Amino acid sequence: MRMDTLGGLTVRLTGGTDGKGGGNGPLVVLLHGFGAPGDDLVPLSEYLDAPTGTRFLFPEAPISIPMGFGDSRAWWMIDMARIQADRAAGKVRDMSGEIPRGLTEAREHMKVLLDEIQKKLGADPERTVLGGFSQGAMLSCDALLHSTQSYAGLIQLSGTLVAKQEWAPLLTKRKGLPLFQSHGTQDPILPYAMAERLRDEFLQAGVSVDWQPFRGGHEIPEPVLRKLGSFLLKAVR
Repeated sequence: MRMDTLGGLTVRLTGGTDGKGGGNGPLVVLLHGFGAPGDDLVPLSEYLDAPTGTRFLFPEAPISIPMGFGDSRAWWMIDMARIQADRAAGKVRDMSGEIPRGLTEAREHMKVLLDEIQKKLGADPERTVLGGFSQGAMLSCDALLHSTQSYAGLIQLSGTLVAKQEWAPLLTKRKGLPLFQSHGTQDPILPYAMAERLRDEFLQAGVSVDWQPFRGGHEIPEPVLRKLGSFLLKAVR
């Protein structure tokens, strides 16, 4: 693995021809979730089946947050008190009509990053898969939808539907896009019911959805990683 700076963000590169993101193979970009360190998802590259020479890139969110343990980062800030109150009241957390404060700025970070990935790493968007976990899933979806490029696929690990008023018309332009989506039926952070709504939005738009629910919480279990590897083998060449 090697560290670099692209688009003003710290990134970690692995895989490729040298284990450090070298070569011109396909590229998988994965964004970590809220409160995680920048290297949170890096170990996934060791578990995922992917075509020989596939490169993995893990951007580090720009916002450092004080959570009292290690390096915690965010793409945008969230209202933790509201989340806890909703959980205590047994309310389904529906963010579909919300445009999170800070999403626009995070999208701009991603736009610059993706442009530099293409220029400096020679990554063809049609051989590039975008994705992430939780907040990283939301941002990767938003960034892809707002891009004019044709990407090889999208990965949504424990994500949810936000900014529906913006996403819905953009989704109609992504008919046929390969999508991998997983979610735990007992997720206490981002409710399963809202993941189903996100899935239905994708399906309605004609996106090719590989839907992988699992019995569990806000996590990425091993069976999901195996199925994600199969998805990548088909999505990129």
